[in-house]
Parts: sequence; structure tokens; C-alpha cells
Amino acid sequence: MNTYFAVTAPGLEPYTRQEAVELDMSPAPDTSTDSPAEIEPGGVTFKGELEALYRANLHLRTASRVLARLGNFFYAKTYKDLLEKASRLPWERFIHPGQPATLRISYHESQLNHARPISDAVYAAISNRLGQPSRGETDEGSSATHQLVVVRVANDQVTISVDSSGMLLHKRGYRQAIAKAPLRETLAAAIIMASGWDRQSPLLDPFCGSGTIPIEAAMMALGIPPGAKRRFTFMDWPNFDEKLWEQVKETVTRSHIEMPSITGSDRDAGAVRMAKSNAERAGTAEYIHFENHAVSDIHPSRKKGWVVTNPPYGERVSTGKDLRNLYAQLGNVLRQHCPGWQIAVLSNDKMLLDQMQLKLDTSLSTRNGGINVKLARGKVR
Repeated sequence: MNTYFAVTAPGLEPYTRQEAVELDMSPAPDTSTDSPAEIEPGGVTFKGELEALYRANLHLRTASRVLARLGNFFYAKTYKDLLEKASRLPWERFIHPGQPATLRISYHESQLNHARPISDAVYAAISNRLGQPSRGETDEGSSATHQLVVVRVANDQVTISVDSSGMLLHKRGYRQAIAKAPLRETLAAAIIMASGWDRQSPLLDPFCGSGTIPIEAAMMALGIPPGAKRRFTFMDWPNFDEKLWEQVKETVTRSHIEMPSITGSDRDAGAVRMAKSNAERAGTAEYIHFENHAVSDIHPSRKKGWVVTNPPYGERVSTGKDLRNLYAQLGNVLRQHCPGWQIAVLSNDKMLLDQMQLKLDTSLSTRNGGINVKLARGKVR
């Protein structure tokens, strides 16, 4: 059984773990038998065979990438130790002889504390094991033919992992049209999960932009795997099992529940056109109602539901612009049209959130496009 690590944005680890539990991932090391996945800073560890790795890439909505642990927590205090121990790892499972590799190296409080000799030792280990020289770059700017290898040294313990995903998992393949300040698909999925949406009640996004939140919600309700329209790095590995991969994809079943009302609106007509195009590519267009109007003109369902949205905030759209009136108006509109609805609002500014005059829990923090943000959650009273 192999060990894998699903990488997440900070703060999203509990939601990736929730997904791993729903996918019946096997217990991670040093966890109880009733804990299918272990949360660590920056992600979730789980165990399984190749089938688990394939399922994780296909189904995880909130993870950024999935790593396969190649060498897990072995000690190396000299570069010679690193070379000798890394040469014993089964590189042939993941890299073809002579295939270039891209290294991402980090080190902390260790005697191995220089990136260049660490990379030299790892490249030499790959070459020794595979019988042909392997070289690359110590960054992620190289060709897609390069295999990304992540080397982490902390307290003289070395962990070596290989990336199985390739392009980051937020690149689902459907979003080709992008509005201003786009929201990553993985973060959109996470805030929908964090909102507590039951996948049956109405969902409304009054600042939908290019449609990411409504599209991700519809994919969840329909059971469409987020990785259904893309390619993964593990497909190029020497040990890729195409028959097993086809079996994993065949096990996908669409939900047959009655679809909830999902609505996205935006005052920008161009953004709404982009949202409709993206929904077409995602296979969700017939299940989402997109509207072009300001937030003051929303017409929510009579049935109570969820408002999940990512309004503008200064650092992302127009630095220096006073958005307090917009947030105050959002609060007023919600109290008037959505009493009793649940709400989740992503923003980087607590002062703006306070303008809504709603009692909101802002304990969940993460990052969006390099900006620290909070997801404010509550109920419209």
C-alpha cells in the first residue's frame, strides 16, 4: 500500500479530508482505523494502491495536486547519505530512463541546507537507479514532459514525492473564458462545502463573474467529477495501468436527484456571457440560470437556500475604491429578499463584511490569488 498526499491551500485541509472520507480512502500512517485520512499543514495524507491515486485525481474538488510519497522520512545528514538512500528508491515506477525531472526543494533546520547540492544528489540518484542521466530545473517553469519531484528536508528527515497531477487540479478544463479577478475552482468548491450547502436547496451567487461558484455547485449536485475533462501526469508513468484507469472512470455515476435551483447573476453582461460559455463546456448549462443585473435586482427562490458569493474587494478589482456601500447594499438586499437563508461571503476586509450588518463567523481563513481572505458564514436574520 502506498502513501499519498493531497496538497491544499491553507485552511482548506478539513474539506479535502472530508472528501477523502467520502471517497473511502484508507487510513494514513499513525492514525486510528476510523480515520481514513490525516490532516497535515498544507494537505491531507492517505493510503492506497494505484486505484486510490487515480480516484483522488479524478474526484477531489478542493485539492491543488496529489503527490505520491516515494521516500518518506528517511534520515540524511550528509549529501552522500542523501545520494545513497535516494538511489534505493523505485524511481522506475514514475520516471522513464533519461526523462528530465523538475525539482522543488525546501529545507528547514537540517544539515542539508543548500538547494544546489541537494538537487545534484537527487539527480545523481535518479540517474544511478535508471541507468541514464536525468537532469532538469529546480523550479516549475520547465516543459510539461518533466516529472515534478518534491524534496523536503526538515530536522534531517527527507521526504521525496512525485507529482501525479501535472497541471494544478483547479484547471478543470471548462473555464476558458475568465472575468476580472477570477476565483479558482478548488477554492470555489471549498467555500461551497464550508457554507454547508446540502446540494438540494437553492443556491444563489449574486456576483457570479465567470460562473465558477454556480458551475462547481452544479457539478457537485450532478456528481460530475472535476477531473473528467483533463489529463494527468500519472498517465505518462511507466507503471500507468490504462485498464484500471478506465475502470475508475466507469464507476462514476451521475446523481439522479431532483436538481436544486442554482442561479448566478452579475451586473457585467460580458461576465455573464463568459459564465454561460463555461457552463456549456462543463456540461452544466441546462442546470444553471444566469442573469444580467445588479445585486439590488436579485429574485431568489421562494424556498430558503444558500447565498454563496465572492464579491469585489479592493486589492483584487480596483485598489482604493470605496466598496462599503456595495457591501451595505448586499446586506440590505439579503435581509429584504433572503430572510432565513444561509450565507457565505469571501472577502479580505472585515470592515467591508461589517457593512453588511449580519452576524457572521469569520474564523475560516485561506488565500485567494496571493491575498489573505476570510469566508464569512452565517444566517440572514
